Amino acid sequence: MMNTEDTIAAVSSGTGGAVSIIRISGPGSLSVSNHVWKGGRELELSRPRMMMLGKIINGPDNTGDPAMAVYMPGPNSYTGDDVVEIHCHGGALCTRRALELVLSNGARAAGPGEFTYRAFVNGKMDLTQAEAVADLISAHSDMAMRMAESQIAGRLRDSIRTIRDELVDMLSECESRMDFPEENLDWTASFEMADTINLIAGRINSLCASSLEGSLLREGVSVVIAGRPNVGKSSLLNLMLGFDRAIVTQVPGTTRDTIEELAHVRGIPVRLTDTAGIRETDNLVEVIGIDRSRSSMRQAHLVIWLLDSSTEDIGLEISEMQKHLPENINVICAWNKSDLASGREYPSLKYPSVQISVKEETGIEKLLDIFENAVWGYPHTAEPEFAVSARHASLLQEAVSSLSDAAVRVREEEWELAAFHLKAAVHSLGTITGEDASPDVLENIFSRFCIGK
Repeated sequence: MMNTEDTIAAVSSGTGGAVSIIRISGPGSLSVSNHVWKGGRELELSRPRMMMLGKIINGPDNTGDPAMAVYMPGPNSYTGDDVVEIHCHGGALCTRRALELVLSNGARAAGPGEFTYRAFVNGKMDLTQAEAVADLISAHSDMAMRMAESQIAGRLRDSIRTIRDELVDMLSECESRMDFPEENLDWTASFEMADTINLIAGRINSLCASSLEGSLLREGVSVVIAGRPNVGKSSLLNLMLGFDRAIVTQVPGTTRDTIEELAHVRGIPVRLTDTAGIRETDNLVEVIGIDRSRSSMRQAHLVIWLLDSSTEDIGLEISEMQKHLPENINVICAWNKSDLASGREYPSLKYPSVQISVKEETGIEKLLDIFENAVWGYPHTAEPEFAVSARHASLLQEAVSSLSDAAVRVREEEWELAAFHLKAAVHSLGTITGEDASPDVLENIFSRFCIGK
């Protein structure tokens, strides 16, 4: 596990910007930074958290690049340790040279997530907040960002700790019943305690129900646009992206390979894939593209299959779709080119369907309504209060299972077994917030962070 005694350093800003930030944290932060950066006053003599203008010293003649630095003494810093940030010119060479100077003067390179790990160890945040930092960095939609910000603010932590404290109180009563069985203390009736345990299990289940939202907001959803050649797949992709990503022509078979782009649809991060038109062909390149289209459909969360409203043989359009769609996938049927088929009656299909015109941009909102309901599995009118991760959901389910057993034992007044199951539930909840998390769990979580965070 990462130690917390060394002075660590890393680039904590993104690549390619005008300014790069070298973050230094640990007991030697001031010593290291004063060997690298010089200003009108040394950092420890300046006011804490004041940005100071100076330069990075590149040689014995005290020449160097202009840079700013700020000293944030612990415990009032992000990590809880003494922290110095040096803001230098961006660019790969300037940034690398500045970091090498810091590392050669007593700091070591930070590992993935090591700054946030120190913040966790120093009590600046609990484990759910630390995980939310990674969620915030990787957020691909406004909704995902707001959920991460809510978790950083401690809303999930507070809910779990409230439940955990209630269970600890009940655990204490079970243990006092074992320690003082003959005493006539003011104990809660066993049936009442069991009912309370079941109510708490219901509250935990409510938290667990947000795991779908958590998964979708963190990982996104894969959507494949498929159909026969020249039905408007690439045009729909371009419309949903808001820019021309795919080539659009009147020539059937223009798209020969899959094209994938990230989009935000109704607040949901979506990996949109445009595919080659599916038809029988002898063209080797097109055959490869069609095989990739079928593979993409099998792996997708959702397929939007475009049908041609203007075709003379509407039955053939439907039979081709049924022939090529994989089994057991989520499908939306969109009858495109409806502007060319005014008044046409469409047969009922086993999949949700909608009439659209990509050219005229009509029916698109209805398509997105159907898409949104298909993704969430129900009408989604408001953002969830919480969006727990897969790790949280697994531990919450463990807690519910333990509480179910505890309620049974409490009704039977089998206090030792009831205490055992209550302890298990308390441990599961403590693992979520980090109070009972093992070193292996912590290492697994923080190893997923990027370096510099």
